[in-house]
Amino acid sequence: MSSDSSSSDASTFERWRRRFGVMTGVGISEQERLAGLEAHRGRTCEKWKKELMHYSPSVVFMLKHLKLSGCNVTPDNIVCSPCDMSRSGGFSPQAGAIVMCQSHFFSKRHMEDTLVHELVHMYDHCKFKVDWNNLRHHACSEIRANSLSGDCKYTRELRRGFVSFSKQHQACVRRRAILSVRANPACPDDATAERAVNEVWESCFNDTRPFDEHPTVQSFARSLK
Repeated sequence: MSSDSSSSDASTFERWRRRFGVMTGVGISEQERLAGLEAHRGRTCEKWKKELMHYSPSVVFMLKHLKLSGCNVTPDNIVCSPCDMSRSGGFSPQAGAIVMCQSHFFSKRHMEDTLVHELVHMYDHCKFKVDWNNLRHHACSEIRANSLSGDCKYTRELRRGFVSFSKQHQACVRRRAILSVRANPACPDDATAERAVNEVWESCFNDTRPFDEHPTVQSFARSLK
């Protein structure tokens, strides 16, 4: 056996050993295991991001309409990063960037819903010049993002432990919008968050832009009424 072949075999074995160690914890320290797991999640997030930006109908549709609105979104504007476990993504108006929380996704479909949610925020910021310190503005974008992204589909709600057979979608959108507005530093209390959502509910829940010209989403929107 040549030295080149032996070196290749050793390298292959080392990669296998590390992969096995990351999954089981055998042969490596806990710190190495966690670092390896985070690196794996980062690679998976980047892979899914690339696939979604090229092949997801809803993501491609949002990217198209962002570009038409004067905001061209590139892969550099969507960043995979470790985050705390309280959220799966976020939009930074100051940076013009979306953060995908790589440790939080349980499937590519989950990441797709999250990405569409954040792209709706980016679209609102680009097209309507949202003032994120204005709680009514924030509430409107949260209502739209939760309603249009798939975040409130029945299976997602079931996974969260919420089961309803009457107006489940509306209840989810309202609940999640209130929680998001409550987290705004400009919001003093729960009652203020709820009031902001209630004040803009009807107009913002029925606003499906830019999906209002998409036949599939038009049908979906009509089914909610």
